[in-house]
Amino acid sequence: MIRVVALFAGIVLGLFALELTPPAQRFFVQPWTGLVAQAAGAIVRAIDPAVMVNGAMLVSTQTGFAVTILAGCNGVEAMIVLLAGMLAFPAPWKHRAAGIAAGIVAIQALNLVRIVSLFYLGQWDREAFEWAHLYLWQALVMLDALIVWMLWLGTLPRPARA
Repeated sequence: MIRVVALFAGIVLGLFALELTPPAQRFFVQPWTGLVAQAAGAIVRAIDPAVMVNGAMLVSTQTGFAVTILAGCNGVEAMIVLLAGMLAFPAPWKHRAAGIAAGIVAIQALNLVRIVSLFYLGQWDREAFEWAHLYLWQALVMLDALIVWMLWLGTLPRPARA
């Protein structure tokens, strides 16, 4: 167990440090954030065609309200935590790969719900937007990573008893 915790901590620290480097920001984080903004924009435009996406910003052309998806709001940190948990825990590689793929989908799906809900919440009540953005949704996205990891643990094959 100590080995798993130490490996998890090392992977998390290493990936967070890597994420902060200029090349990782330029070649992964910024393009990923743009994709998240485009996906959120497509969802919002299906509901409200008066919304445009400009880079990582969603803007209501009717109200002028806008949200910008920044680092920390793109789901990357939750994906790092999930990835570290799945890589640190002893499991067959095919199970790790399937768990990582399913986890990324689950985290990004919830993150899109987060972005869309915050976009509309911000137009309705800025104070509620700030509270939901800083406290509620941050915790829920990380909780999503933990739940996905725990569900993944339940799918792992049981070791044979000697």
